[in-house]
Amino acid sequence: MKSHFFAYISKIRWLQRWGLKRNAVAENVMEHSWEVSVIAHALALIKNRYFEGDLDVNAIAVAALYHDCSEVLTGDMPSPIKYHSPEITKAYKSIEKQAEHELLNLLPEELKEDYRPYMIEESLPQEHKVIIKAADTISAYLKCKMELAAGNQEFSIAEKDVETRLKAITNLPEVAYFLETFSSSYDLTLDELLK
Repeated sequence: MKSHFFAYISKIRWLQRWGLKRNAVAENVMEHSWEVSVIAHALALIKNRYFEGDLDVNAIAVAALYHDCSEVLTGDMPSPIKYHSPEITKAYKSIEKQAEHELLNLLPEELKEDYRPYMIEESLPQEHKVIIKAADTISAYLKCKMELAAGNQEFSIAEKDVETRLKAITNLPEVAYFLETFSSSYDLTLDELLK
């Protein structure tokens, strides 16, 4: 049996994020997924190392890699639209869920259960969802800061909104640790990083 699964999800490289905003630095869903995976992996490690966590860091990293794959079918819906009203949010979540299952069904039968825990959001443990969502929010924050540093004021309100959401995540000390330890380095140039 031939499967189109990987060829299909590889198309996320063509989906641009932040589609309703002018971007100084383009970002596609594939790049975003990698960044969220790296940050989620770090958050889980930080939680385990410093805050008495017992998370499966590798499972979290893999689930984060696949967290936006359904967008190959749905497109990247900007957050202000996705959460504009309860009706739109409910409809979009339903479409996302259907898209996850359609992608899973592209896999050979023997592999479906191996991928289900990472691709189907409702299959993820709650503590994994929380870490991935936090990593997604950190990624959005870093993107906003990059755009503002490039002089793009289109992201000024988004940056304040995302920063407010991050500050509200008080039950995850690993988020504060990540931001305090790593985020200021994102403002540096390559030359500054090398010094």
